[in-house]
Amino acid sequence: MATTFTWAIANLERETADGFVFTAHYTINAEDGTYSSGAYGSVGFERPDNLIPFDDLTQDQVIGWVKEALGGDEKVTEIQAALQQQLDEKHAPSKASGTPW
Repeated sequence: MATTFTWAIANLERETADGFVFTAHYTINAEDGTYSSGAYGSVGFERPDNLIPFDDLTQDQVIGWVKEALGGDEKVTEIQAALQQQLDEKHAPSKASGTPW
């Protein structure tokens, strides 16, 4: 089964005076039907020229900001590849412990 990567926003930090979001906390979940793996991170944002009202923000919009702040498609691919490696390791472990008796 193919791996599904799900990005989500766990929390936003903002200024109460104008709603400027200065930090986003995000999660990424990788799931292949048998195993799952995840990551959590935070990114900060510079104040934009035009603020979108806080109540008008969507999760998809903020996820786009997060991915851009991380470094765009190249970094997104790198993060997802690392999660895929974790899933691959669960399917075919390269290390084990125990005794032969």
